[in-house]
Amino acid sequence: MLSSSREDFVAVRILLVLPWVALALLTQGRSTLAEQQAARAEAGGALPPDVDPISRNRLPAIKPDVHGAAAIRLHVSGVNVRWASPLGRALTELAILTTAREHDQPYEWSLHEMEAVAVGLEPATIDIVRHRRPLRNLTDQQAVIIQLGREIFGTHVLSSATYARALKVLGQRDLVDIVDLMASYAATAARLTAFNQHMPPGWKQFLPLPFTMSDDIHADSRSRLPLIRTQTQNPQASLYARQLAPEGTGPGHITRHGRGAASLEASVGRRLIALAILVTAREHDAQYDWTVNELAALKDGLEPTIIDVVRRKAALRDVGDKEAALVQFGRELFETHNVRADTYAHALKIFGERDLVDIVGVMAQHAGDVVLLAAFDQHLPAGQKPLLPITGGTR
Repeated sequence: MLSSSREDFVAVRILLVLPWVALALLTQGRSTLAEQQAARAEAGGALPPDVDPISRNRLPAIKPDVHGAAAIRLHVSGVNVRWASPLGRALTELAILTTAREHDQPYEWSLHEMEAVAVGLEPATIDIVRHRRPLRNLTDQQAVIIQLGREIFGTHVLSSATYARALKVLGQRDLVDIVDLMASYAATAARLTAFNQHMPPGWKQFLPLPFTMSDDIHADSRSRLPLIRTQTQNPQASLYARQLAPEGTGPGHITRHGRGAASLEASVGRRLIALAILVTAREHDAQYDWTVNELAALKDGLEPTIIDVVRRKAALRDVGDKEAALVQFGRELFETHNVRADTYAHALKIFGERDLVDIVGVMAQHAGDVVLLAAFDQHLPAGQKPLLPITGGTR
């Protein structure tokens, strides 16, 4: 299975504690609907009709003191969506393929195309995604899943019309599950692209790309990271592990090179971690994630001048070498889905392999979170001024 390890997921989550503390302070004293409405009227910011006034997104609040992507994830069904969704394996693989296509991610696409065919997804449907063709001759479920991905990943906004259609066709529970699955594989795509994961020897790559992948890879791992073999090899366990990624390749192998949140904070400090989060939010036009984390970044010591360079997507003049390397890495990763060999080599020299893997892990986690924020139109706390200059308001 191509999703990242549970341990890495939990570790990176630790990095999000301070932003949520900042957000709690912002919303303190506005817990009731009447107070929120008064603050909203005072600020002149009416919410769209499909946004709940308490959760400030398209889903009802379950725990009013939980916010953002974490609050949205409270609505997931709890099943392993890829394997056990009531929608069936063909549709969950379609969601993964759509995510891989919109990220130009050949490894993720190719392994899941083989899986999709095996579980009965029609080759004609796969070709519609592969070549970004019009959504004709599809079931309602297929069409709406593909459209979800195209809007979320292509524009970073999900229209009210598409959301309403998806809600009608899929139902709330399965819609949340599908979007969360896409979020997980968007994070996986970021890891695979950052470390230039090629196909294993002898495996065919099925995705047309707008660029040529560089060849700065190790022959055994087929990525920019050296091979780490697991200490124990159990063929029977592998047989039943439901893994697509061959040993020594893929996101699981990538995360083995990192040490996690505590190690990263001790090594590079919260200031640079905050910068990695802001770069990710900026490249996704994620107003909510940017605004909440800009406030936290200032507390972590990130200079307003550097924040403004990222905000305006300005040239990296008069920016320190570490900061410039991190911003350039994030810009290429999310703008072109192709980190150049020289950009990678420079970042590797500055941060070292372990910290670079963990920095990418932070970026990947937030790349997943902003999928949920966009899909469910998460708005800022009432009265909070948006800090990111993008068209489309408060998302």
